[in-house]
Amino acid sequence: MGEIATSDRQITLFYSSKSSRAKQTLAYAKAEGLPIQEIDILKTKLTGTQIVELADRLHINVKDLVNQEHSSYKSHFEHHNFSDRDWIKMIQHNPEIMKQPIALRGNITILVETPTDIIKI
Repeated sequence: MGEIATSDRQITLFYSSKSSRAKQTLAYAKAEGLPIQEIDILKTKLTGTQIVELADRLHINVKDLVNQEHSSYKSHFEHHNFSDRDWIKMIQHNPEIMKQPIALRGNITILVETPTDIIKI
């Protein structure tokens, strides 16, 4: 069992409050009446275990959680082959570079590409 608690009755949404896609996703979910637990990654620091668990739930490597096209990533880092521990520290110290929003419900986890993706979960 992971560190992230999930429920079939509500959606847990990991998002950045500065992201327009996240804001649109939240607005859409609320308009649809979906029960949402909001976790703003800019206000709530994720643990290394949570970051690894999110990657595992999405069936991707930790490094693939990093948006290497984000301006913060480009201004602070160069492309390198980092270890998982390095990627985790990068996300923890620069949460805005994490791909998001990520929605969880029960055993289902999706990376929200468009706000309407939230109804798939």
